[in-house]
Amino acid sequence: MFSLFILLLQRLGIILVLAFLLVNVSFFRKLIAQKSLKAGIALIAIFTIFTIISNLTGVEITRNNSLVQAPFLTGLPQSDSIANTRTLVITVAGIIGGPLVGSVVGFLGGLHRVIQGNFSDYFYIVSSTLVGLVSGLLAKKLKHNTSYPSPGMSAALGLLAESLQMVFIGIFSGLALVKLIIIPMILLNSIGVSVFISILNAYLSNEQQLKAVQTHDVLNLTNRTLPYFRQGLNINSAQQACRIIRQYTNFDAVGITDRVNVLAHVGAGEDHHLAGQAVLTDLSKHVIASGTARFAYHQAEIGCPHAGCPLASAIVLPLIVNDKTIGALKMYFTKAERLTSVEENLAQGLASIFSSQLALGMAEEQSKLASDAEIKSLQAQINPHFFFNAINTVSALMRTNVDQARTALLQLSTFFRSSLQGVTETQIPLKQEKEHVNSYMSLEQTRFPDKYTVIYAIDAAPEVQVPPFCLQVLVENSVRHAFPNRRKGNIIKITVKQHPTALNIIVADNGIGIKKELLARLGQETITSSTGTGTALANLNRRLIGLYGNESHLQIKSSAAGTTIKIVIPNL
Repeated sequence: MFSLFILLLQRLGIILVLAFLLVNVSFFRKLIAQKSLKAGIALIAIFTIFTIISNLTGVEITRNNSLVQAPFLTGLPQSDSIANTRTLVITVAGIIGGPLVGSVVGFLGGLHRVIQGNFSDYFYIVSSTLVGLVSGLLAKKLKHNTSYPSPGMSAALGLLAESLQMVFIGIFSGLALVKLIIIPMILLNSIGVSVFISILNAYLSNEQQLKAVQTHDVLNLTNRTLPYFRQGLNINSAQQACRIIRQYTNFDAVGITDRVNVLAHVGAGEDHHLAGQAVLTDLSKHVIASGTARFAYHQAEIGCPHAGCPLASAIVLPLIVNDKTIGALKMYFTKAERLTSVEENLAQGLASIFSSQLALGMAEEQSKLASDAEIKSLQAQINPHFFFNAINTVSALMRTNVDQARTALLQLSTFFRSSLQGVTETQIPLKQEKEHVNSYMSLEQTRFPDKYTVIYAIDAAPEVQVPPFCLQVLVENSVRHAFPNRRKGNIIKITVKQHPTALNIIVADNGIGIKKELLARLGQETITSSTGTGTALANLNRRLIGLYGNESHLQIKSSAAGTTIKIVIPNL
């Protein structure tokens, strides 16, 4: 029994080394995060290969319980048996992939064992399938958020799985074989499952911590680059931004271009990637022309014509404002192997944020040049208090839920991008305005979970044209004023209905209502009060009348049961 224990320990080492290598492959980590059929098939293929390796590296046990060592057991007599780590792999497949993946891997692993044994011991097909199914079902109940079961629970699952296998072996192969293999196989396979899952959990935990640190750095970085990108895309702003980006990241060089020339290049290669000169690399030219991101994993893919250029790998992303590529953000390494999925995700997020910052700068410039005072009043709707509250929420979430922090940051970007687009448009599609409301409410729900319920009742085409902010201003008005002391049960209903002659928009809430002395003045003038000024509603009312005439003015009804605001947009 001790000899079998040592031999199985060696086989376990092979599986755990393969497990360590597997967990370090980004493709595998992406698979376990997905819940698609394609990902499930890929996991089945990976773990089936592992089970076959376990069968091939097993220890042969003859009819008289002698141990036979061989590098690979491609086949064995029907009278002989194998001690191996197959159950370990099937159990892990169930824990990671769920009951479906576990049972299919178990079936295929058991089928290979039958073929390996010259089509004997068919019970392995049933027992292995059952092991995968049970492991998957139990692990599904024990899994917590993104973490898999603890080492102790994983070991318990391994023990249960191997015990189930021993029951079948005892029934169909006899108790003598069970007595020989039960202790080493249960012990080692339980430890193996625990170690395998511990490796995975440790890597995922480290990855989450890295994301938290990265998100914190991104917030600081974007805060410092904002003043420069708001100046627009020029040599001075690009130089300052590149220095800040390089300071907060581990890239060896950072560059920014417009559509023709290099505006800034800081770091390796700055002796020939000079500001004011034409873009050199083929990679950057392609990104600017196509408006799509490109990744270079070898020096040749960058396409720099300068002999001796030290840049070995690159991420080049378009800077897009109002659906037009105005330049490119370039990030380089001097060693190709340093470019990983972490850097790719970081760069893509930064490009999106910088594009929004540039859009903000362009919107501000347009505001300065525009003679239409209404555009300025629209721009004032970007509430600085809302912005700082959202940033504080993201900062708090980084300590508790990194994925939710990233989602909130993307929603904040969407909100401000929609706000900036609305500055220069008099009408936008209804679906765009709805997305603007959704991003706003998503951020509010992040700050105050379960406080608000938004109900849509839309009977109109998604492309129907409406004034920008017409829904968002009314919804924000309800959020800020309708529910001062209620944490739950706060309902905002948005109704949009297309009639033959007009589009009716109604936003209703079940809040405390509006005081009678304010009701007649609301939407007509600025009101001084402790909760607000009514400027947003007044601006919206003036825009509606200016666009569609007096019949489109805000119609406000309010009582102790709530407030209803109606807009009528005539068909033009």
